[in-house]
Amino acid sequence: MEKQTIVFGADHAGLELKQYLMAHLDPEWRKMDVGTSDKISCDYPVYAQRLCKKVLELDCLGVLICGSGVGMSIAANRFRGIRAALCLNEYMARMSRMHNKANVLCLGERIVGTGLAVSILQSFLQADFEGGRHGKRLELLDAVQPEATGNPWENPP
Repeated sequence: MEKQTIVFGADHAGLELKQYLMAHLDPEWRKMDVGTSDKISCDYPVYAQRLCKKVLELDCLGVLICGSGVGMSIAANRFRGIRAALCLNEYMARMSRMHNKANVLCLGERIVGTGLAVSILQSFLQADFEGGRHGKRLELLDAVQPEATGNPWENPP
């Protein structure tokens, strides 16, 4: 994959892993950090929203980190055009890109160690979407229209 911008975001429970990954990322990647910047308890949906908006605006990849990765993946997948994948190993990361065209990698700081996280991120960044039968499946997913219930993301606290 051509090196481009990668956006990083985390809540308080993912801060240390976010900082570690940013420091160990190939310097040819342009890094953008949408927060958080301290260990004070905060709300993960706020950082998921910030990251998703940037990923969509810049048409780039993102990495979201919280304690388990679950909250961030749920929050991120509420955005049309975001395909966030919670990955626990390199295979999941590679397949999420190749078969699902994932554009956001979600990790759990309390689940994966730093060495594994670096390897997962590298696998995610090195894989490309295969298209073919997988493209048809993405079209089916994109055809699902959420019910109109307003946008809770418009004005987060």
